[in-house]
Amino acid sequence: MTEALSVTEFQKIIRTLSDAHVEFIVVGGVAAIAHGSARLTRDVDVVYSRTDANIRSLVNALEHRQPYLRGAPKGLPFTWDAETIRMGLNFTLTTSLGPIDLLGEVTGGGGYDALRPHAVMLEVFGRQCLVLDLPWLIKVKRAAGRPKDIEAIAELEALLEIRDSGRF
Repeated sequence: MTEALSVTEFQKIIRTLSDAHVEFIVVGGVAAIAHGSARLTRDVDVVYSRTDANIRSLVNALEHRQPYLRGAPKGLPFTWDAETIRMGLNFTLTTSLGPIDLLGEVTGGGGYDALRPHAVMLEVFGRQCLVLDLPWLIKVKRAAGRPKDIEAIAELEALLEIRDSGRF
């Protein structure tokens, strides 16, 4: 199956990270969906804690899921281990469960420790997970400035207004 035709198993990705006790915050499209967005997404974006223990948990969680750099030519040497993660920061990966973006930090928001005070516990595909709160999700999408992020902001601001008015 080609990468473009692969199906993302959102629930299994979230469960895999949660069951391995990875410290992460859901951001991006899945965070928007968790807050009520009707937009579709093709991958799971998470900001992960960069502690040594968490990096080991992350490596263990995905090691049997064939993580590989998304868009990289087949056969390009890539080693999935703690050293690779420590030496890098953000990884866009394909896995046997679908695409996942492992972000050490996000534009306009920083890393896990900076985002943690702006995360809320929500149910995501059947699991309780930390999810970036709506105001900060809007903030990081605005900072990213990509067309798809700009398009999503209007809906997220409407969801925030509904939530703050008590109608949600």
